[in-house]
Amino acid sequence: MIPVPYNSIVCAAAGGGAREPLFRNPSSSASVYLLQFNCNRRRINTNNRRNNNNNFMDSNNNMRTESYLRHVDSRKLMPNGAGHIPHLKAVILGEALASEEDDLVLPSKEFSDQANVHSPEQYMEMYKRSIEDPDGFWSEIASQFYWKQKWGEKVCDENFDVRDGKIKIEWFKGGITNVCYNCLDRNIEAGLGDKVALYWEGNEPGLDGSLTYSQLLNQVCQVANYLKDIGVKKGDAVIVYLPMINELPITMLACARIGAVHSVVFAGFSAESLAQRITDCKPKAVITCNAVRRGTKPILLKDIVDAAINDSAKDPPSLDVCLVYDNPVALKREDTKWTQGRDIWWQDVIPKYPSTCPVEWVDAEDPLFLLYTSGSTGKPKGVLHTAGGYMVYTATTFKYAFDYKPSDIYWCTADCGWITGHSYVTYGPLLNGATVLVYEGAPNYPDAGRCWDIVDKYKVSIFYTAPTLVRSLMRDGEAYVTRYSRKSLRVLGSVGEPINPSAWRWFYNVVGDSRCPISDTWWQTETGGFMITPLPGAWAQKPGSATFPFFGIQPVIVDEKGVEIDGECSGYLCIKKSWPGAFRTLYGDHERYETTYFKPFAGYYFSGDGCRRDKDGYHWLTGRVDDVINVSGHRIGTAEVESALVSHPQCAEAAVVGVEHEVKGQGIYAFVTLVDSVPYSEDLRKDLILTVRKQIGAFAAPDKIHWAPGLPKTRSGKIMRRILRKIASRQLDELGDTSTLADPNVVKQLIEFSDS
Repeated sequence: MIPVPYNSIVCAAAGGGAREPLFRNPSSSASVYLLQFNCNRRRINTNNRRNNNNNFMDSNNNMRTESYLRHVDSRKLMPNGAGHIPHLKAVILGEALASEEDDLVLPSKEFSDQANVHSPEQYMEMYKRSIEDPDGFWSEIASQFYWKQKWGEKVCDENFDVRDGKIKIEWFKGGITNVCYNCLDRNIEAGLGDKVALYWEGNEPGLDGSLTYSQLLNQVCQVANYLKDIGVKKGDAVIVYLPMINELPITMLACARIGAVHSVVFAGFSAESLAQRITDCKPKAVITCNAVRRGTKPILLKDIVDAAINDSAKDPPSLDVCLVYDNPVALKREDTKWTQGRDIWWQDVIPKYPSTCPVEWVDAEDPLFLLYTSGSTGKPKGVLHTAGGYMVYTATTFKYAFDYKPSDIYWCTADCGWITGHSYVTYGPLLNGATVLVYEGAPNYPDAGRCWDIVDKYKVSIFYTAPTLVRSLMRDGEAYVTRYSRKSLRVLGSVGEPINPSAWRWFYNVVGDSRCPISDTWWQTETGGFMITPLPGAWAQKPGSATFPFFGIQPVIVDEKGVEIDGECSGYLCIKKSWPGAFRTLYGDHERYETTYFKPFAGYYFSGDGCRRDKDGYHWLTGRVDDVINVSGHRIGTAEVESALVSHPQCAEAAVVGVEHEVKGQGIYAFVTLVDSVPYSEDLRKDLILTVRKQIGAFAAPDKIHWAPGLPKTRSGKIMRRILRKIASRQLDELGDTSTLADPNVVKQLIEFSDS
């Protein structure tokens, strides 16, 4: 049986219509599971009444379209056994607001008709082939890129089971290509030389710039020639510690052009963290900026680099080159600390180099970049991605998950210091010939309307951001959003953590004016690209669900013994079989790679995340399994409790951690940030607990509500739960490094509120 998405994939549902049974495709031995809904309009809503235009008016006099499934072609009936989906209500893009009572948001006929994947049937056909014939499926896609030499007979060669020996993943081995060439030269040869590749918006309003594909290639070649001149060769590492200026993707592409391995470090990490990465990968050079402003706050990046280089010098070899971009808006040259003989100004050397540079052709399995991610042991893990498979996978996921069109203006708010910035700021979009917006500053500077000011300025049509930012903007109020047009927006996206349904609806209703589907993507640094994601024109969306797997991805939910669970269930999310974008190893530590990801459940890649699959086959990520709290034998995902808390109208944000409990084993400790001007009170505390009890159950009620004026976050918006756990457990002498926080004073405030 082909492992298509889980026995009960839902195409769409509306109005409590009955779900027809399963159908075995007579043209294949595979079971292809589709759902057909009988739109029995008498059951849509007992209060509905028909008007003269054959539409429905609900009890609030809101117009509902009669044919909720008008975008879905009729399909053959299926044999008995599928059961029913009770009382589902649906809205269609642009026709009504998504309220707490709406279960589904369906794409409109207009959106589906022009979408890259326009129906559940098309998705199923493509998905089925990607599982039955992965070699043929991915070969066809890969052939759309430029290869100096085609790969060998095996498209994929893998061992995914530690019991059968060393874990190995190879895609397109023997194929010779270059990712930079495919991002730039190929697009220019296709006639896109004068198309804007990068818009840049500075921290200060009015500070901006742009580069066409031809101009971008020229600058990439200059940096590539400089790197070659200082001795950087194929396979050498280069550390990149830059803010979100165009020089960051330029440097990444320059490294890819000459076969060097870039390791971008988020320009918010401390000197100690940067030193760890320098020590591990032993780069030939560090590229940085003297300083940057984020909002009104200056960040002295060069000082951090100096300290990191000095610290890493204890483990030779020491660094001989530090290329520094001069950013006079943040810091004057004369005020920049300098080490003669090692430091050199970008503007003094790069413009002198030729604007053409020959390509270093590399094997598909040659390394493209290293990206360090947090490890449970405290030592960062160097995730290694290779050129060919990553190129094919990021380009494909970008195209389909965002329903990309050549006319789109695309903005991802992520920093290139994280995997999202690699895959969906730089490589994925540019491989598709897209126009990308790069924003340097804070999303709420000079006020909470900055994002939408930028959207209107550049006519952004695809906006991809994190739930943390969405909740932060929710807290600031709708007025900052509605003062701007946002009419250019076509598709919204969410990344980084599960988005709670309340934030999803706000994002959909307020930001997208109820007309933009949301690609709520699940993936990881290790996966390289999207794994479970909506395809905007194909599937009905459930607020908060990542929906169904991307092409070629076979997710399974297993229990604690590693046994696959069918149907509606909760458990550990694993993947069986490899995909082109998968990381190949942890740099210098393949044993840790196998131990962390492949030994917990032999035969599978273990994501480390919990997942719930509902009766309709939709996937709901419940957070990291180390963020699962076991209360009196009940396993509760922290994300689920957080979602319940923020559904309360006076709760702006919440973060939940587990603490030891003498009776329950673990208790639930909730940090709660309230909407502006709402006072802390005992009644509100009780009301929040009651909200959780109502939505999840009494067993999930928080034992402690800790009022939080703010939460400890990195400058990328990630909540530092490690710090919250220490505060909750009163391990205040073990807080560790707080230098990466956007506002370190938040930690002091939380400690002061501990006993209130």
